[in-house]
Amino acid sequence: MKTSNSLLFILVLLYINASTEWPTHTVCKEDNLEIYYKSCDPQQDFALSIDHCADIATHTFDIRAAIVLRHSIKELHVKLDMIINGKTVLTYSEMLCGPGTSKLIFCGKKKGEHLYYEGPVTLGIKEIPQGDYTISAKLTNQDHVIVACADFTVKNNLDYY
Repeated sequence: MKTSNSLLFILVLLYINASTEWPTHTVCKEDNLEIYYKSCDPQQDFALSIDHCADIATHTFDIRAAIVLRHSIKELHVKLDMIINGKTVLTYSEMLCGPGTSKLIFCGKKKGEHLYYEGPVTLGIKEIPQGDYTISAKLTNQDHVIVACADFTVKNNLDYY
């Protein structure tokens, strides 16, 4: 009995190590808006949730996010790409942490620290573009190493008018 349990445990570990991608997570799903994400960092997944999809279309909404840092954050850069039918149609980048710039509460955190945030977020956009598309988000530190990376699938049929 112990041998079969040990063998099963080893097979599970081998399967986990052989897996090349993370599962797709649901951020939110309501009648006219669905948002999913999958970590594109081969070494780490993270947690993100939003209470109500419809709140995203407002100026401020509440989220919960968690990750264990694999790299320290002295500087943090975000790069977002909007992808439609496999083609990048919009790119946005910004420094979130750096000398004289600390827009986030976890700027300065060290490798191995657990980050957890629960609270309001403001995107600064008036509406979420309609349609089906992907938002590729990549956070990199001062050494250009990935801190977090995800591809978000957005399916938006909300009517803003």
